[in-house]
Amino acid sequence: MSLPRTACAAVLALALASVAVPASAAPAAVVAEVNYVALGDSYASGTGAGSYSDVACTRSRNAYPALWADANDPASFAFAACGGAKIPDVLSGQVGELGEETTLVSLSIGGNDSGFASTMLSCQYSTQSACERALKTAGEYVVNELPGELDGLYATVRARAPRAEVVIIGYPHLYKEGGLCLGGLSSAKRSAINDGSDLLNETIADRARAAGFAFADGRPAFAGHEICTGDAWISSTNVHPTAEGHASAYLPAFASAVSGS
Repeated sequence: MSLPRTACAAVLALALASVAVPASAAPAAVVAEVNYVALGDSYASGTGAGSYSDVACTRSRNAYPALWADANDPASFAFAACGGAKIPDVLSGQVGELGEETTLVSLSIGGNDSGFASTMLSCQYSTQSACERALKTAGEYVVNELPGELDGLYATVRARAPRAEVVIIGYPHLYKEGGLCLGGLSSAKRSAINDGSDLLNETIADRARAAGFAFADGRPAFAGHEICTGDAWISSTNVHPTAEGHASAYLPAFASAVSGS
């Protein structure tokens, strides 16, 4: 007895459904294209790390943005960070690299705006009281003015790169606290400078969170490798991370903050 036509169709459908589809026939996972833009100041450009691709901006091939790009082979990489940059410099000369297609942004900024260079000169070559006065002046700026300036910058970054994941990179403690530092600063000066770094980092982290951005903290990344330690990753000459500091501290801190890393 032959089956009705509809029953034959049903049997055929069941038979086809039971046939395993080879793994090679399954659609491949779609990997999102990464378009990375690195913004910021000398701590992002790699001042002090050597091997410069742009001497004017001290953009180093050893800086964490370049190292991350080398390791991850993004579809595009724009290295706009520049030594000496302040927030107005990022707004006028760097954010133009951002666009609708940008998917990842790193940004380190705020130190120069708060008077990093002049403060360090006061602490290195003047008295304890002069160092503390310089840090107090910088701290007043960090508390009263920097938050609004960061908010404006972060809003511009988001507007120009609406699809991007943004990672804000903080600053390390520059000095080991306590004990002797032969040829270096007194313990009191070192502690005061690190306290200033804490205030700066806390302010930057707070405004990054308010903008919905990730914050990569440089302090734990460099812990045990500050100036005056036996294995310093920060140069006592220019108080910037060395090539080792970028590779062993900043790079893993940034990479761990990037989604999917």
